[in-house]
Amino acid sequence: MSAASDVGHHAQRQARWHFGEAAFWLVVLACGFLFPSRYLIMTDILRLALFAMSLDLILGYAGIVSLGHAAFFGVGAYAAGLLALHGIINEPVLALIAAGLAAMVLGFATSFLVIRGVDLTRLMVTLGIALLLEALAERFSNVTGGTDGLQGIEMQPILGAIPFDMFGKAGFFYSLAVLFVLFLLARRIVHSPFGLSLRAIKNNPLRAAAIGIPVNRRLIAIYTLAAFYAGIAGALFTQTTAIASLDVFAFDRSADLMLVLVIGGTGYLYGGLIGAVIFRMLQEVFSTITPQYWQFWIGLVLVVIVLVGRQRLHYGVLFLPNLLIKQIAGRKAVVSVPESDT
Repeated sequence: MSAASDVGHHAQRQARWHFGEAAFWLVVLACGFLFPSRYLIMTDILRLALFAMSLDLILGYAGIVSLGHAAFFGVGAYAAGLLALHGIINEPVLALIAAGLAAMVLGFATSFLVIRGVDLTRLMVTLGIALLLEALAERFSNVTGGTDGLQGIEMQPILGAIPFDMFGKAGFFYSLAVLFVLFLLARRIVHSPFGLSLRAIKNNPLRAAAIGIPVNRRLIAIYTLAAFYAGIAGALFTQTTAIASLDVFAFDRSADLMLVLVIGGTGYLYGGLIGAVIFRMLQEVFSTITPQYWQFWIGLVLVVIVLVGRQRLHYGVLFLPNLLIKQIAGRKAVVSVPESDT
């Protein structure tokens, strides 16, 4: 068997569903029935998980660092809010797609700036874009509502049949369905030849270009897709909370996203999902114990993760059962080239 066929076989094996993945999604679905009083916090976790997954697509797979990913989140949030407020698109699912496309356009337009630099340059460019959009949103307060945000947003029933309720049940299952569909799409992409080329670019862009991979076009494509995902997350935020304010562009939102991926790990899609759960749980616990100093304790947890190592904590502290972690984290997006038998 040749090395190329071995790599293809290994990639196909990585793309197969395993018990740990199915168990993960069944547990998430079961939470909607087991904790009916926690719909709001669980919906927040789902939104954050989708947002984190969008950043993982460019950071974990393409090596593009960003401190301004909230720019796309904010565009999606305001697009969904304005579409609903002015009655342009009343159906939430269609408005969700439209908001994602608006963020995608911004992602495509700014991708040409991002791909031209290296890590530090990309950090500054992405941060600058987010700050610029926040300033523009504040400047055109007649459209965005300024510091008060958009007022009077009323969401129509989902697909014309499922109304949003005050307890957040509809919002939770709606957000879960959107997250799962987009996860399936992302999973298919990262295990495709396109995804394999992204990993090659991340590992060594010069070598990837030398073997014929169109590096810039690949980076533009994944950056645009990540912007679409972030815009969908922002639209979910507006639709499930009926709020869109300048906070959606805040630097804190992008910084929290980096923390989520530090906790959960990059380079495999479940990192953002697991990190979102742990981050929000830590935030909830610490803010209850010490409302004024919860950020200190989260910072301390991050220092411990860096010093001890994420894998040791996974197995020693048991953030998740060992079997589940082994089957999910073991699917990290790394494809090794086995030695040829010939």
